[in-house]
Amino acid sequence: MDLTNKRIAVYVTGGIAVYKVANLVRGLIKAGAEVQVAMTQAATEFVTPLTFATLTRKPVLTDLFNQDQPDHVAHIHLADWSNLAVIAPATANLIGKLANGIADDFVSTALLATIAPKLIVPAMNEHMWFNPATQRNLTQLKADGYTVMEPDNGFLAEGYTGVGRFPETTAIMAEVVQQFGPQRLSGQNVVVTAGGTQEPIDPVRYIGNRSSGKMGYAVAQAAVTMGAKVILISTRPELPVPAGLHKIIYVETAAQLQGTVSSVFEGADVVVMAAAVADFKPDQYVTHKIKKKPHPTDMQLTLNQTPDILAMLGQQKTHQFLIGFAAETEDLLQNAQTKLTAKKVDLLVANDVSQADRGFGADQNAVTLLRPTAAPETLALADKSVIATQILERVANLLA
Repeated sequence: MDLTNKRIAVYVTGGIAVYKVANLVRGLIKAGAEVQVAMTQAATEFVTPLTFATLTRKPVLTDLFNQDQPDHVAHIHLADWSNLAVIAPATANLIGKLANGIADDFVSTALLATIAPKLIVPAMNEHMWFNPATQRNLTQLKADGYTVMEPDNGFLAEGYTGVGRFPETTAIMAEVVQQFGPQRLSGQNVVVTAGGTQEPIDPVRYIGNRSSGKMGYAVAQAAVTMGAKVILISTRPELPVPAGLHKIIYVETAAQLQGTVSSVFEGADVVVMAAAVADFKPDQYVTHKIKKKPHPTDMQLTLNQTPDILAMLGQQKTHQFLIGFAAETEDLLQNAQTKLTAKKVDLLVANDVSQADRGFGADQNAVTLLRPTAAPETLALADKSVIATQILERVANLLA
């Protein structure tokens, strides 16, 4: 995500989710944005302004009548300065104020004066969220041009599960990026596969690999952020679902992955095969758990090759831009170049999975991009979300 030179005002109101906003502010700054935080007095009861001042290296604005800078009116200056206003967490109280034009503190007054896009990120108790007054106020704010994110369904501070939980930082970041457009993959149908397939031996054992699915999920989220309509085919139901997906389909085996990809391939413009397919499967599946025998003995397991899905897609593609991944432990470029040619892909992402700080299971990656008619390009070690965006930026350039 690239927010370089974007000026974002973050308005923090008084809810228990305030502590999560610190991570959001950090993410905005890491993406290149300049961030100014303003807080309601209630918000300062949960987290001190010093926390946000330390992160942003700017004084936090809280007092409507503070005259530390007499050359300008602080709340109007902030309103005019910002390219985007993010209200997080947005309480039912502030939502009610904004919907009715009430301006009685720094935050509500600055927002009333803001003409830049405004993104509301609600967080509150489920009963407050579904209260008719809250829903009526939200309808009014949407009519007034505010963008309102839906809160998550999850464990609430009150000790039970319900709607009203503060959305994940990645989802908010994706929404922030969309506010700035244009989106370089707008109108593109993107299919992404993620995770490692599993080939069952018996009901409790399988043959698989160490792929965590994080890279594929990062690609899916980046594609959504860039405006694409994204279908994610995943073997990892335990991972948080990327925000804004058109559809997510869960599979387990290579055969299931092959069938699912085939069913959506014709309608795809870009296909990213980030899933690590188990190359072998047991010749026979045993319907009961295989028990150890009383005396130690070797067990013979006959394996068959699984379908080469990437090669199949390379042969079948007509208009699709096909991206493959090569996870190698030695001779990275040589093996990747062979795969690029043999599978007939348009872009191959090669990464060395023998190093502990990148690749399988890690949050970071360093990859080399190979194309049929171009020199290899190396992307330096970075968060997988950054690598995903860099890959898709290259794709957008090629599609253009």
